[in-house]
Amino acid sequence: MDRDGVLNKDPPHYAHRLDQLELIPRSGTAVKILNDQDYLVIIISNQSGVAKGYYTEDDVSVFNNALLLRIQEFGGMVDAVYYCPHHPDAKIEKYKLDCHCRKPGSGMIIQAAKEHNIDLQKSYVIGDKWSDIEAGKNAGCQTILVLTGHGSDEASRMKDPDCLLAVDLYEAVNKYIIGESNISDVKQVESFDERN
Repeated sequence: MDRDGVLNKDPPHYAHRLDQLELIPRSGTAVKILNDQDYLVIIISNQSGVAKGYYTEDDVSVFNNALLLRIQEFGGMVDAVYYCPHHPDAKIEKYKLDCHCRKPGSGMIIQAAKEHNIDLQKSYVIGDKWSDIEAGKNAGCQTILVLTGHGSDEASRMKDPDCLLAVDLYEAVNKYIIGESNISDVKQVESFDERN
């Protein structure tokens, strides 16, 4: 899944400071549900702010670690995090690259599949931008566009009429991945998530 706009709220200018870290409601619960159903949860994120000089890779690591700890408060666990710091118009020369890892390229997804023995045809990519959806399709995954983050704006410019749509990560997980029949099993943890 994508990070900003799917798991945590996407501020106006690149999520990279700890004071910007705010989980989207029910996203912590959604991760726990996936864990409980034996799905791997992997974050795949473009971080072009590094290439543009807005923040460093160390800032990305600090933010990611804080995000993972926040998700753990809801009993959820992220199995791996991949991010792309590159951009073809980078201000920092070492990151100036038109790479395969930057979404809509599928490089990060392919790397995750190799390193974690993942069957991509049985996997989902969840994102709030068409670049996430295109990356998933390029890798042979099923895809879900959530309406959080940039999702509502993106959905108004429908690029893929066959793309699954969900209000948020929680609905994406319960409606499309594990099925509605399991929702009753997580009402208690959802209630906790809503209060926090």
